Amino acid sequence: MTQAYEDAARRAGARVRELREIAEFEQVTALFDAIWKAPPSGVPITVELMAAFAHSGNYVAGAYAGERLVGASVGFLSGPPGTGLHSHVTGAVMGRGIGLALKLHQRAWALARGLEKIAWTYDPLVRRNAHFNIAKLGARPERYLPSFYGRMEDAVNAGDESDRLLAVWRIAAPGSDAGPGPAVPPRDAVPALAEREDRPVRGIMDGRALLVGTPRDAERLRREDPAMATAWRRAVRETLGALLDEGARITGFTAAGEYVVERS
Repeated sequence: MTQAYEDAARRAGARVRELREIAEFEQVTALFDAIWKAPPSGVPITVELMAAFAHSGNYVAGAYAGERLVGASVGFLSGPPGTGLHSHVTGAVMGRGIGLALKLHQRAWALARGLEKIAWTYDPLVRRNAHFNIAKLGARPERYLPSFYGRMEDAVNAGDESDRLLAVWRIAAPGSDAGPGPAVPPRDAVPALAEREDRPVRGIMDGRALLVGTPRDAERLRREDPAMATAWRRAVRETLGALLDEGARITGFTAAGEYVVERS
């Protein structure tokens, strides 16, 4: 159970361990502040809540490169009792493989406690997160959640609606320690939503297999072209959200930044 984590941690040049002390939780809040730059009323997690989670047997872990904290993750047990962990927030220094080491440590922690799945939410517009969750880990988004967190004021999300996908990683399944890689679309797949020069272009919603595109850089659009970012938000909600609501399944994510969605 731990070999995949150990290999990922070695490649990242880091070690991941559970956190127990107030000083460690303060390091996490400083790291998350550097990532999200949230106002005091909108921090992703507080020192007090981390202390309560760690004390009550939930997941609070940090990734260290030497003595420097370079990533952290906080989650709590979810229902039905004894089956899952909800990974509330994970943040890491980008480009080093720290996020993968954290998630595989989290998987090993959950399996050691007899859990079957880990779930978390992420912004469906952010390509790198979709690729990481679906292609790298093998998690599958199961629900589209419009405006899930309400209004957010941090530097990453401000000015946008907080739509999220609920990703579920079935960690007890064979091969769940490695994702399938980018998806090759079925030959009969048709575009329901495409990206053309930063713009969302609607296609057709008929067909057994559909492709739902994403913007090349959603976070840049939020900063530089809020109207276009809003257009993407609404377009993805009205295509991907509608397809999931009717019972279609996301089966992969392509190298071109498209969700592969299939009807039964």
